[in-house]
Amino acid sequence: MSDPIERRVGEALREDGATVATAESCTGGLIGSLLTDIPGSSDYFDRGFITYAYDAKREMLGVSREALDEYGAVSEPVAREMARSARDVANTTWGVSTTGIAGPSGGSEENPVGTVYIGVAYAAPWGSGGSYATVSRYEFDGGRRGIKGKIARQALSDLLHEIV
Repeated sequence: MSDPIERRVGEALREDGATVATAESCTGGLIGSLLTDIPGSSDYFDRGFITYAYDAKREMLGVSREALDEYGAVSEPVAREMARSARDVANTTWGVSTTGIAGPSGGSEENPVGTVYIGVAYAAPWGSGGSYATVSRYEFDGGRRGIKGKIARQALSDLLHEIV
């Protein structure tokens, strides 16, 4: 049986001498909890922002009012801004964000329950022009707790994919 994703992410971050910060909405701190389940995670996990409400996203991460108004919290632009802001505010190598609908209510035709946008942002060395952010959209089935767990593990998987 392979190591859990949080251990593999930790090993990859440690090997690269990299750090990570999270900006979590629908997962409510679960990604940070998974990362800190691993002994020695203080070597690479800097901090987590739990920004559930619009105001929290604006105040803690500087997510623009325009992005929230135009696209809504559950959107690619907001996930991208959240990941970039977590990375930049914490001054880490990586930022990871989640914004979605864990259910059981709150879904729409465009974004049904289980929809999430996961952002991963990388900080390249200054002047290199290599910094970037990716966003992926997923839909997960299940109850609220199950969906949150799937989202958190997918976010770590997305981060690991970018690291390696």
